[in-house]
Amino acid sequence: MIVTARQIRQVLQQQYAAGEAAALSRIVCCEILGQAVVDYYVGKDITLSSKQAQELDVIMDRLLKFEPIQYIQGYAPFLGRRFAVEPGVLIPRQETAELVEMMLGEVASDARILDVGTGSGCIAVSLSCGLPEAAVTAWDISDVALRVAAANNEALGARVKVVRQDVFAADAGREVGMYDVIVSNPPYIAEHEKAEMEPNVVEWEPALALYVPDADPLRYYRRIAELGRDLLCSGGRLYFEINRAYGLELKSLLEAEGYMNIRVLRDISGNDRFIIARK
Repeated sequence: MIVTARQIRQVLQQQYAAGEAAALSRIVCCEILGQAVVDYYVGKDITLSSKQAQELDVIMDRLLKFEPIQYIQGYAPFLGRRFAVEPGVLIPRQETAELVEMMLGEVASDARILDVGTGSGCIAVSLSCGLPEAAVTAWDISDVALRVAAANNEALGARVKVVRQDVFAADAGREVGMYDVIVSNPPYIAEHEKAEMEPNVVEWEPALALYVPDADPLRYYRRIAELGRDLLCSGGRLYFEINRAYGLELKSLLEAEGYMNIRVLRDISGNDRFIIARK
């Protein structure tokens, strides 16, 4: 069977805008089917075996149902590493990579770090790899996330302690003052914002990792801030990825919880996206 990138792109344009269809067709041709990038751009034919043709049919069907390409490939790139992902685990975003890069420039090399709601483990594992002397612990409640994070930890040679923990049931207990840093990219998309989101997110990525009630959009931040008062050592810091709509409101919440030196920072797109606070 012979196909071209143009044919693949035209099929994808049934469901995707032209630019996104072009990006997906390049991934399908070059990363999945193995076509050389130069051949892709000059429009050369791709000769497929019968098995490859069947695989391509399955891939196209999945894409036309808006399944994220990262789930189809089984991985997502993040700060130069490949993190395994699958349905049930949030796909790592560029904004989260910005947060990790910021932390790698600020956090002590031997810090004790807690990642709350680790998902794929992209934050925890990246910090462990970038700060080899750090002691990194990762919490999650999802069975899928715990399994995937543990697999990424092992595959990428990190030393993260992956722990099943519901943040709303957590008790500081013996861990009082144990951490220098708590980081979290918790659910922060309000329910009413679903209507503005793409189907590949709404229909495929885990609601548990994405959404919060309209009536209480800061519920995770409030709980983590409460825990942080006990879990953080004196002078310890919180690092949060946030919904751009709630930066000032979250800053006020952290001030009310007694945190100091609070910074609201923008991402590369100019949106309020991160908050850092000191105990």
